[in-house]
Amino acid sequence: MSSAALEIKLSRPSRIYRPSEPLEGKIVVKSASSISHRGVRLAVNGSVITQVRGGAAGLVESIVGAVKPVVIVNRIIEVQPPGRIASGTTEIPFSVTLKQSGGDKRERFYETFHGANINIQYLLTADVTRGYLHKSLCATMEFILEADKAELLDQPASPEIVIFYITQDTQRHPLLPELKSGGFRVTGKMSIQCALSDPISGELIVETSAVPIRSVDIHILRIESFVFGDRIVTDTSLVQTTQIADGDVSRHMILPIYVIPPRLLTCPTTSAGSFSIEFKVAIVISFQSELSKMQAKSDPRTPRLWMAMETLPLELVRTR
Repeated sequence: MSSAALEIKLSRPSRIYRPSEPLEGKIVVKSASSISHRGVRLAVNGSVITQVRGGAAGLVESIVGAVKPVVIVNRIIEVQPPGRIASGTTEIPFSVTLKQSGGDKRERFYETFHGANINIQYLLTADVTRGYLHKSLCATMEFILEADKAELLDQPASPEIVIFYITQDTQRHPLLPELKSGGFRVTGKMSIQCALSDPISGELIVETSAVPIRSVDIHILRIESFVFGDRIVTDTSLVQTTQIADGDVSRHMILPIYVIPPRLLTCPTTSAGSFSIEFKVAIVISFQSELSKMQAKSDPRTPRLWMAMETLPLELVRTR
């Protein structure tokens, strides 16, 4: 029995496309001998998949399952009619445009996103269908979709900046007695509207602290919400942690904040009928404590006795 392999090669190594651009590439067939087939087809599938995970958002673990996917695109194209493929390496070119000219203007292609409970994914699947006695050849590849340039926002002249301050009186959770009595004050400013191609920027100053500081961290959080039955499920998860200071910080020294949002794990802030994806940024000050040494790997979303934090809304946008 001859061996054969199938592979999809896209024209762009980045695999990043826009809905109005042609999705071009080659279906590569490698076979030790010639093979007959009933057609070479290419399927383009895009969907929003929401998954209820056990225990998430206060749901009991018995409520675990998949919510019906939201289909964005589902198309099958015949790339080559039935025939025969010669031995060796054969390259079959293809070109597909996701957004059809004159199609429904309400049709919306959401950007690729890989979250904890929501996945927006676009897949190419190539099939070489063979007879009953031969196994069909199949290959799948994910490509990344970004919004069309016509739909993008203009680059804002100046990003929205928020001034924040963190003291023992702004904390809504219990603190260590020495933190509560001795006090601390951290001030700063940060951009809360950010283009995905730009860093989240700002600065932070430790003005006073009665207890030495162990670390200053910036956390990006995602808030995924979707409709499940007759309720709305909301879950917050950690996307990325960036440490901007290690050890006790010199007082009144300006610490720059420069955080690059990770691609695929973030996307433009999205609000749709059945789901939404939002983001927040948390500034977390960890103080030196024997308790913190025992729980060095504690969840940064959960306030601790030795932590002070401030959480700000973060709007992520795609700009020209």
